[in-house]
Amino acid sequence: MFFRIGKAFHIMDWQRSHKFCGACGGRNRYDGAESALRCEECGEYTYPVICPAVIVSVVKDGKLLMGHNAGFPNGRYSVLAGFAEPGESLEDCVRREIFEEAGIKVNNIRYFGSQPWPFPHSLMVGFTAKWQSGDLTPDGTELVDVGWFSPDEIPEYYRGVSISARLIEAFVKKYS
Repeated sequence: MFFRIGKAFHIMDWQRSHKFCGACGGRNRYDGAESALRCEECGEYTYPVICPAVIVSVVKDGKLLMGHNAGFPNGRYSVLAGFAEPGESLEDCVRREIFEEAGIKVNNIRYFGSQPWPFPHSLMVGFTAKWQSGDLTPDGTELVDVGWFSPDEIPEYYRGVSISARLIEAFVKKYS
């Protein structure tokens, strides 16, 4: 049900924010055959925006990297995530995001799974990786704390239907 509601939210937000054609300014109308918006004036198609983001389970010596985001409730942590930039592969995004947010380099990047995340229009692509080098240093803006946690030390995290929970739970199962 969560994913059905999320899809509806995604489509409604896309239609709300794309009422007019970006090419000529004409009015867009939904075209069910194309699952797109089509300009009534010039015929230009506009498809739903999907922004890829990575989320990563990084392991070092049987411990999981987790960070406390500045916007999280006190005590809540998660695995690290971030949006892909134009011209960047997902693997390069993993390397960049982990370095920017935690100050470390990673290797052995492996695909884990994916999930639509409609807030507002993302596709979360999960990966696992291994610590390669560096000392943990939170970026101080997005993340205010980062740490390595063994399976029996995992702090509070969101345990819903998110891929972040699946990554954390897969780590706990593998390393317990």
